[in-house]
Amino acid sequence: MNEAASPCIRVCRIDALTGYCVGCNRTLAEIAVWSGLSGPEKARIVAALPQRTAAQAELRPSGDPNR
Repeated sequence: MNEAASPCIRVCRIDALTGYCVGCNRTLAEIAVWSGLSGPEKARIVAALPQRTAAQAELRPSGDPNR
């Protein structure tokens, strides 16, 4: 079975504006249940991460100290 690896990069801080981790762009709830999720559930979350990354970039331009 080809299971999605954790996207964690060990930069663990939840952005108050978006609710996403600034390192991996998962929610705190997604992080908490990650090890118990099925492969398809993990894949669904991983597939959403590029859009979340783009949304973070729009809300927090480069150089923003609150990022």
